Amino acid sequence: MGLTGAEARRRLGEFGPNTVGEEAPKRWRVLLAKFWGPIPWMLEAAILLQLGLAEYVEAAVIGGLLLFNATLGFVQEGRAGAALAALRKRLAPTALVRRDGEWVRLPASELVPGDFVRLPLGALVPADAVIVSGSVLVDQSMLTGESVPVEAGAGSLAYAGSLVRRGQAIAEVKATGSRTYFGRAAELVRIARSTSTEQAAVFAATRNLALVNGTVAILIVAYAWVVALPSGDLLRLALTALLATIPVALPATFTLSAAFGAQTLARRGVLLTRLSAAHEAAAMDVLCADKTGTLTRNALGVVDVVAMPGFDRERVLALAKLASSEADQDPIDAAVRAAAGDAAAAERLVRFVPFDPATKMSEAFALDRDGSELRIAKGAFHAVAELAQMPEGARGTVDVLAGRGHRVIAVAAGSSSLLRLAGLIALSDPPRDDSAALIGALRGLGVRTVMVTGDAAVTAAAIAHEVGVEGEVAAPAAIGDEPDIDKFGVFARVVPEEKFRLVRSLQRAGHVVGMCGDGTNDAPALRQAQIGIAVSSATDVAKAAAGMVMTEPGLGGIVDAVREGRVGFQRLLTYTFNMLVKKIEIVLFLAVGLTLTGHPVMTPVLMVLMLMTNDFLAMSLTTDRASPSVSPSRWRMRDITGAAIALGACKLVFSTAMLVFGAFALKLGPGEMQTFAFVTLVFGAQAVLYVVRERRSMWSSRPSPWVLTASAIDIGIVSTLALSGIFMEPLPWRVIVGALGAVAVFAAILDRIKLPVIARFKVE
Repeated sequence: MGLTGAEARRRLGEFGPNTVGEEAPKRWRVLLAKFWGPIPWMLEAAILLQLGLAEYVEAAVIGGLLLFNATLGFVQEGRAGAALAALRKRLAPTALVRRDGEWVRLPASELVPGDFVRLPLGALVPADAVIVSGSVLVDQSMLTGESVPVEAGAGSLAYAGSLVRRGQAIAEVKATGSRTYFGRAAELVRIARSTSTEQAAVFAATRNLALVNGTVAILIVAYAWVVALPSGDLLRLALTALLATIPVALPATFTLSAAFGAQTLARRGVLLTRLSAAHEAAAMDVLCADKTGTLTRNALGVVDVVAMPGFDRERVLALAKLASSEADQDPIDAAVRAAAGDAAAAERLVRFVPFDPATKMSEAFALDRDGSELRIAKGAFHAVAELAQMPEGARGTVDVLAGRGHRVIAVAAGSSSLLRLAGLIALSDPPRDDSAALIGALRGLGVRTVMVTGDAAVTAAAIAHEVGVEGEVAAPAAIGDEPDIDKFGVFARVVPEEKFRLVRSLQRAGHVVGMCGDGTNDAPALRQAQIGIAVSSATDVAKAAAGMVMTEPGLGGIVDAVREGRVGFQRLLTYTFNMLVKKIEIVLFLAVGLTLTGHPVMTPVLMVLMLMTNDFLAMSLTTDRASPSVSPSRWRMRDITGAAIALGACKLVFSTAMLVFGAFALKLGPGEMQTFAFVTLVFGAQAVLYVVRERRSMWSSRPSPWVLTASAIDIGIVSTLALSGIFMEPLPWRVIVGALGAVAVFAAILDRIKLPVIARFKVE
């Protein structure tokens, strides 16, 4: 029995080490990726144009903004590859292996198919192996989702990563590394990817801006070329239009909003391992919840005792306690002893026979006060029924209890030759106290809960009924891309690959999916879901694969995450809406200004100043007061862009009127006109910010202190620069005060126009 060292080395070369492979990206590659994308491309193009025009200071400023965005995103990705690293650690570091005729302890990574390993009590199974001798009780709930440990005797397969709870055995290794049940889960974690609603929103906002403003910018440059604008001015105009289009602070704002949400949730016992999880929670409309250890306690307990004639509940439990072991880790015996409590039988225990997988029973022999012997048998009903007299209706009672999802054991007592059934004990993994309330609260927020479990359909249906999960019970064969997948509320007998496929099927059906789990078997689905949620008792594997980890017992943090995510969504919606209105209007304003005055009304340096003031100070909206919506929040960028165009057109009318007033009433020169246009755009942007931050009247709520502070800083900086003539021609203070007054009137008018626009495009 066992391999030689030479044969083991040959097989190690053939099959590879017993480890889960990982291809972690180089950190420098991750950083470089931050400079690749629509927004970085536009910033990089602007830098090249500025260098070509010898505008080195402006190029350095834009380069700093580009570096700021890249660094902020890079710092938030420190957990790259953490799920696979945790999966590798889960494998036993050493194993007792038979090599060259001797038992030796070797690193588990050196195991190969054909090795014989010893599995003692308390050991982690180091690879998928078939039991060749002995028997063990293995806990594989974290792998398969089965709530009850399973008996593994000769010929049975024990999975890598499962825990030996009782007995000992010798097993032959059949699969190692990525070919194990455990390793297949690791491979699914590696390939699992989901489309982020946050990334989709940033891309859609950038795309819509590029389509609208890009078309206008091309027309501006074409018009300037037709009217024979000097080549230097033409390039500066093109650069100004490009800078006006770039939503430079958009990625940083999304990251900042998520960071604020993460801080709030951390105080409520929710840790975000990926910042984007805060935003994904806002859009989630389906939560796939694992049963064992998530909706239930993952601990067997006695839920019912049915005493037969001549016995009562206390007597049945006292007898069962005598036939239960105190020494090993059998969860059934532990549950029986806990239920029996201090109840003690009148008999004195003389001999105990531990549970035997072959007979499916344990036995106890005791003496009463008169010295008569009492034999007690405890185990599977069919095994006890072969030894004891069964009262009429006992089998029907067993069927009823099993139909409720319980595991049933029988207890019989009597003389050595005549046993009578004393009673039936029903055990189950009961729901958590907060599960029903959680599912009800999520339903009120428009989130449907689906139970996904490796347990039997009967057990799953019983628990689903208790906690309020609605829908039909589906077999694994129902998982796919069927259009009626939404009719199911429970998916039973589901393995990791099928949980993974279920999440993908729901995503393909248009759902934003959350996955809540606690075991290794949940890791692939946790990784694939837009928002993976690991409970506090989860394995390291599940926590590493998830985007959100509950740090305190209970599931209330999920509801907190949804509400906080929707608050963050409202703030980001306001920022994005505000940004689109401004960006669309600015490029159109450049076209109108060029047509009216015959020269550019903005310069690249003024546009850079606008990026520094308006764009980045508007990030204060991530701290603004907001209320969560009662339904999942989705980015409907077409409607948001339509509303932004409508309000942007209104602002364009105001800015054009101010431009005409400055040119013909105030008789401003070309340089002063550029300063006046800059002041008008900046002050007008402040008006838009306060108008769009509320979907109702802008007076409906008070802005946060940070928003008010950012506005004061913005207006103060711009007014100081315009009065002093730094980077621009100076303007009299009366003109600046007049512009502020005009903007205040415009804000009141725009606030009335906003209400029908918001209703028409359903921006909420």
